[in-house]
Amino acid sequence: MNDGLPHAVVRALKSCLPVDQAQIALHEPWIAGNEWIYVKECLDTGWVSSLGKFVDRYEAELAAYTGAQSAVAVVNGTEALHMCLLLIGVRAGDEVLVPALTFVATANAVVYCGATPHFVDSDEQTLGVDAVKLADYLGEIAELRSDGAYNRASGRRIKALAVMHTFGHPVDLDPIAETCLRYRITLVEDAAESLGSFYKGRHTGNHGHVSALSFNGNKTVTTGGGGAILTNDRELGLQAKHLTTTARVAHRWEFLHDAVGYNYRLPNINAALGCAQLEQLPRFLDRKRALAERYRVAFARVPGVHFFTEPPFARSNYWLNAILLDQTSASLRDEVLRVTNESGLMTRPVWTLMHRLPMFQSCPRMPLDVAEDLAKRLINIPSSAFL
Repeated sequence: MNDGLPHAVVRALKSCLPVDQAQIALHEPWIAGNEWIYVKECLDTGWVSSLGKFVDRYEAELAAYTGAQSAVAVVNGTEALHMCLLLIGVRAGDEVLVPALTFVATANAVVYCGATPHFVDSDEQTLGVDAVKLADYLGEIAELRSDGAYNRASGRRIKALAVMHTFGHPVDLDPIAETCLRYRITLVEDAAESLGSFYKGRHTGNHGHVSALSFNGNKTVTTGGGGAILTNDRELGLQAKHLTTTARVAHRWEFLHDAVGYNYRLPNINAALGCAQLEQLPRFLDRKRALAERYRVAFARVPGVHFFTEPPFARSNYWLNAILLDQTSASLRDEVLRVTNESGLMTRPVWTLMHRLPMFQSCPRMPLDVAEDLAKRLINIPSSAFL
């Protein structure tokens, strides 16, 4: 066991980070462009709520950047994912395949629909859904019927798979999409963390039938709180816009609603912030990739740990950097967390695995050996673009 590992991690981090900062957070926004100007325009004109030019502009610029046909801005990434699942027809009594290693919002959105999360294992190369294990597992437990795949054990329809691009690193989407097609399971991308990440030259969010982005305060681009729905299905895009604006039918004065809608529309003042942030996205990505490279070099000299890098088929935004302790050093994880945080360097473990949370313990799951192992060894390290 390498008892000096925690202090070696501190030295490696400090060699890559500003020496004049006593406390360095995990991820902070970088406000360095037109944010003040655009937000002040909203305040000066009174267009601060769900109507205004910045919402439309933000949606258009998101669609242009990601290559998606439609982008619909909403109040946060969780509601974006909730709407994605509703749009594809997830209903009460269905199951949705979800990685056990994810942020809780992925599983929560499934439950909002009255469906059940069904947890699947991760690939150590991507930290996301393991395409090979998923195909093998479905071959064992899934039964194809006229309206899709069913779980033989529970009798429930397996309607969708929600993959999550962990820390911004794209999963291997092609074989996953092939498996979904074979079993008539709808693919959804939880791309909350991957704005600026590309899979085989194509932006994440374009393989799923619908996809969700997040612009929380700790994301690469922030609107304070916010998210977006991406789709290349024009009709779904129109439906997403309609349902997220309370399903109100356009009229000069009447309040007419033709469906149960949701008040999920992103306010104009938040979209103004997002427009200014999106203008700086190339700079943010360059800086984040430069920081990741410094980390890679520094941790190559530290025995017992390595820096997690993008898979070979992808270009990652390196939203949240991570180190992975060797299995022989896994018992030192909490000591590394203690020493780094006491040294003014914010580090965090990966999220508690979904099947270990009390509300999800009874949900169906495949063997989760890799996710269990990763959870013992992953540590997130400071990742702000301005570092």
